[in-house]
Parts: sequence; structure tokens; C-alpha cells
Amino acid sequence: AVMALSGDLWAELPAERRIFCSVLLFSWAVYLWEAFLAHRQRRVYRTTMHVPQELGQIMDSETFEKSRLYQLDKSTFSFWSGLYSEVEGTMILLCGGIPFLWKLSGQISGRAGFGPEYEIVQSLVFLLLATLFSAVTGLPWSLYNTFVIEEKHGFNQQTLGFFFKDAIKKFVVTQCILLPVTSLLLYIIKIGGDYFFIYAWFFTLVVSLVLVTIYADYIAPLFDKFIPLPEGELKQQIETMAKSIDFPLTKVYVVEGSKRSSHSNAYFYGFFKNKRIVLFDTLLEDYSALNKEPAEGEDGENEETKSKTKNKKQGCKNEEVLAVLGHELGHWKLGHTVKNIIISQVNSFLCFFLFAVLIGQKELFAAFGFYDTQPTLIGLMIIFQFIFSPYNEVLSFCLTVLSRRFEFQADAFAKELGKAKDLYSALIKLNKDNLGFPVSDWIFSMWHYSHPPLLERLQALKDAKQE
Repeated sequence: AVMALSGDLWAELPAERRIFCSVLLFSWAVYLWEAFLAHRQRRVYRTTMHVPQELGQIMDSETFEKSRLYQLDKSTFSFWSGLYSEVEGTMILLCGGIPFLWKLSGQISGRAGFGPEYEIVQSLVFLLLATLFSAVTGLPWSLYNTFVIEEKHGFNQQTLGFFFKDAIKKFVVTQCILLPVTSLLLYIIKIGGDYFFIYAWFFTLVVSLVLVTIYADYIAPLFDKFIPLPEGELKQQIETMAKSIDFPLTKVYVVEGSKRSSHSNAYFYGFFKNKRIVLFDTLLEDYSALNKEPAEGEDGENEETKSKTKNKKQGCKNEEVLAVLGHELGHWKLGHTVKNIIISQVNSFLCFFLFAVLIGQKELFAAFGFYDTQPTLIGLMIIFQFIFSPYNEVLSFCLTVLSRRFEFQADAFAKELGKAKDLYSALIKLNKDNLGFPVSDWIFSMWHYSHPPLLERLQALKDAKQE
């Protein structure tokens, strides 16, 4: 009887109220699901006090305890930051924050001489204010994460001055890209006619390809120093391996990742016959600044970064670096990069098509407080961020499952290159350097881990390593 009454009350609600309540309920359902998964994983961190038997040869008890405490701190931080984010988002919706900000944007653009007919100008002011609000409210959380959690566990290499300079630079660069791209997208949607979704999709495809092409050459160097890998044995071995699998390598760079963090990474980028490989200095045992004592009187860069010297060796030997690159190049050789681009673009086209179908529904705008106007930017936000959220959750999970499959395949490719033994030891070292915790709750792992758990990857490599 209660269910029937609830159903009747729900049916009597106006369409816009049902839409609004559905969005809010789904948002909280996702948050509670994520909180449940995080709780299960935190319980693993709290109760797994000793190195499990199967990890005895891989991890010493000191590193195990360090990684347990690090991940526990990160998980607790995620809980509180996630709760704040959910409450903030809910309050913005309940208090009409979006229409308020749109109205404020109209007032600001009006004072600058742009009336209501200049919707794109008002949209850009709205976007600038929204991203500024997000940056300001997120700043305390970012500061705490960097200077409390990462600092406590020995990863932070930034000073406060460097952090703020970096944050301002990121905000400015983001606006320099976001505002022109958004204005062009809105213009294309306005003039595109019945098939605007095709032109809008094609525009975003071109923009994403351009950004991928120029990112490492023109954007990333604004934040980090990139230097060509010096001539020597490692560079020669990388070039030989690339040639053996027909990877069109043109340059190899080392990036000063140690300026901001002691976490390590490696990636490649570029299209067609112009591929480049980027290695973080923290990945390379011979290049990591964290393995070196600062030279006498060497103060230049240390004013901005802490340049802490570790008691332990960080990074991988050349053979292990090659094994890691063998894995990364496996993603290219097996077509994972292209497959991911295709999946992304098919999804993007589908979303724009559905946007074209839904944009005329005035109830969607009314649900979020827009009764008299239907601004295109607000429509994009409502449909892509709120209406598509169930679809986005399902898609995200499917992509996580696919990513794990790709990781196993890339490991197998490195194994075929004869790198199984070195990749095995490299994975253990990287897990240790990054304080990864090798024990996980199975549901948390299945839902969140885009890379397979360490033990599963090592087990897959073990047979070839022993041969």
C-alpha cells in the first residue's frame, strides 16, 4: 500500500520535478555505492597487518606497513572529500546555484555591453565563474592532499610557492583552451541546423586530436622540464627495441617529474610516423634526482622544490625500464590506443546525437530552474552531466574491465619480447616506489582498478620468468 501510494505521488509530480528528483537520487545512489566499496577496501587496509604468505618473496614487512598506512590515509581523505563534493553538488542544485550563476553571468556581460542576445559571451562568463568556483572550493582539499598526505608519506617535492604558481598556471592554460573551444562549439551548434550534432562531434574530434598532438610539445613543457635522453646504452637499447617492432620512434625525452612528486611514470604520444617516448626521471635509477646528493652550492632549483634525498634507491635499472617500455609499446602494437580512440569517438557521436534529440525538451531546463530560457551551454551541462550519468557509470565500468584486459595483453607482449623477468622485477619496484598496497577487496578491485592487481600480473608473468 505504501509503495502504491508513493507511486501515485510520484506520478502526480510535474515532469520537471521527477527529472530533478531522479538526478538527485541517482547521484546519491552512486555516492553511497562508492562509499560502500571504499568502506570494504578500508577494512582491508585496517585488518591486513602482516605480509600475506604469497607476498613473502615480493614485499618486505616495512614497505608493506608503509604502503598500508599510505593507502589508508588516502582512502580516509577520499571519503571526506567525496562526501563534501556530494553535499556541495546537492546544495548547488537545491539552492538554484546554476540559474543564479547564469543570471550573474548575464549581469556581468551586460555591464560589458553584451546584451541577452550575446548568449555565447554570457556562456563564456558562466564557464569562467564556474571553473573559478570549482578551483577555489577544491583548493583546500588539494593543499591537504599535497602538503599533509603526500608530504607525510614522502612523495611531495613541492614548496607552497611552487604549488600556487603551478595552480595559477594550470588555471590560465585551461581557460586559454576551454573558452575558445567552447565558444566555437556553441557557435557550431547554433548554426549547424538539423545535423549540428555531426558537425559538433567532428569539431570535438579535431580538437582532441590537435590537443593530443601538441600537448607534450607545447603544453606539458609549460609545467615540467623535458630534456632529450642523453646518448648512451639506454637510448640505444630503446631505439633497437622500437625498431624491432616497427615503432616509428623519433625522440626520447626525460621529464623532471621529481620537481613535484616522487611517483613515477612513462608514456608515448604522437600520430603516424612521429612517435615520442617520455620517461619520468623518477622511473630511471640513473637519472632520478631523488637518488643523488645535491652538489655543493646547488641551490638554483631547490628554492622551488625540496629535492629530498631518499635513503633507498628509487627507480628501475635499464633492463627493467626496457621491460616497462615493452609493455607500453605493446599497447601500440596491439592496437589498444586506436581502439580506445574509436570507442571514445563512437561514444562522443552517440552522446551528441542523443543531445540533439533531447535539447528541445523544455522540461529538462525547467527541472534545473530555467523556465524562460534554454541556453545551449546549460543544455550541454544538464544532458551530458546529469541525464547521461547512469549511462556514464555503466560505460566507465565497461572501460575499466576492458582496460584490465588490455594491461594483461600488454604484459604478454612484453613477455614475448623476452622481458618477462625484468618486467616482473620492475612491477615489484614500481609498486614499492609508489607504495601500492597489493591486497584488495575483490568488488572494489573489479569496479575501480583499470590495471590488474599486482599479484595477478606477477602470476601471469611467473611461468615465463621461470623458463
